[in-house]
Amino acid sequence: MTVRGRGAAVGAVLAPAAGPERVATSAAGPAPVTTPRTVGPLRTVHPAAIAANVRRVTARGHDLVAVVKADGYGHGAAVVGRTALAAGAVALGTATLAEALTLRAAGIDARVLCWLHLPGADFAAAARDRIEVAVGDEDTLAAVSAAGRRTRTAVVVHLHIDTGMAREGAEPHRWQGLLDAAAAAERAGEVVVRAVMGHVPNADRPSAARAATLLRLAGLAADLTLGHPVDLHLGGTPAAFAGADLTGIAVRVGAALVGIGPSDADLVPAMTVTAPVVAVRSVRAGTPVGYDGTWTTPRDAALAVLPVGYADGVPRAASGSARVRLREGLVPVVGRINMDQVVLDVTGVPGPPVVPGEVATLIGPADAAGSAGQPGAGAAVAVPAVTAVPASAGAPTAADWAAWAGTNAHEIVTGLGGRIARTVDTTNSRSTA
Repeated sequence: MTVRGRGAAVGAVLAPAAGPERVATSAAGPAPVTTPRTVGPLRTVHPAAIAANVRRVTARGHDLVAVVKADGYGHGAAVVGRTALAAGAVALGTATLAEALTLRAAGIDARVLCWLHLPGADFAAAARDRIEVAVGDEDTLAAVSAAGRRTRTAVVVHLHIDTGMAREGAEPHRWQGLLDAAAAAERAGEVVVRAVMGHVPNADRPSAARAATLLRLAGLAADLTLGHPVDLHLGGTPAAFAGADLTGIAVRVGAALVGIGPSDADLVPAMTVTAPVVAVRSVRAGTPVGYDGTWTTPRDAALAVLPVGYADGVPRAASGSARVRLREGLVPVVGRINMDQVVLDVTGVPGPPVVPGEVATLIGPADAAGSAGQPGAGAAVAVPAVTAVPASAGAPTAADWAAWAGTNAHEIVTGLGGRIARTVDTTNSRSTA
């Protein structure tokens, strides 16, 4: 069964339970508000948007290693990975070996690279499941080589050089020593060096150009030492969009796959987050709301409660600034964001009174006029009649929440908690051209 609106045909999780829907109307006769009975907090992932974002990266001439770490930036690693591969990515990337093995368990047989190794990492498992491994120091190389000997399988490695991050990868003055050790391990049949990798530290063209220059020099040294050519790849969405000359260099991109990146990259947000109203009350002017009464109603007001809070990834730091979309416009979050609940001021929302079961959109694509964080956005937006899952045009984006909370959009989407159910939009109704 499907539910009408933007989120139609997104799976059984949206289907109402047996029994009639509740329809609220007013005597004046505005359009009815149809609300389901069993919709909880929900994040809907849009593969069509992910595919469009992949094409925006590859259209710039880059081979793409699609990074699906942190459960695909909160969108589901397997969904993002399969979609990216189908849209043209040449391989997948994860932070940890455990994340890479999860992709194998999900039935993904494509090339997978991991680069953040915990102490005692089971590189034998990497060998058995054909997981490619980043190596940035001789100790890690020794552990990977030992796993290759034990399993009698040459582990595919990518030698990692520090191109300005000062966190992982070999320092330039240690690079030749790592190359010499890797060449010896190759001759012993314990590893096969496939590539040299780095990471762009800043989101600007000079930073990407410097990283690319260092990577090319490191790759040339690797070619000479190993006696065969290696691939080159740089990490970070800025690597793909900074405008530096990356001829012959692939890019590792994760955030851009789900719509996070430079404002001029024309990326498409790949997730809509909704939550139902669970309670509505009318209060008098001067009523304090929430812990410590940080907001007091300036007039008689209607307040609505959503069953999400900072335990679900709604950042407490956004208290006093955030807004969500309800029906045709944006309404403010008032008082402190709690662990499990937020309160909305729904006074003056057009149409009949807001009722429990109506669905608010916390995260969705911005409208043509701009994001929800900009003055005037959300006003006079043409949307269909309000239904169980409202249209999300003009809804706040992850970037809006990041601005309200003083963080980045990456933290918003990866911080969504397990109580927000996840489903996949199986339609192609979203505009991704």
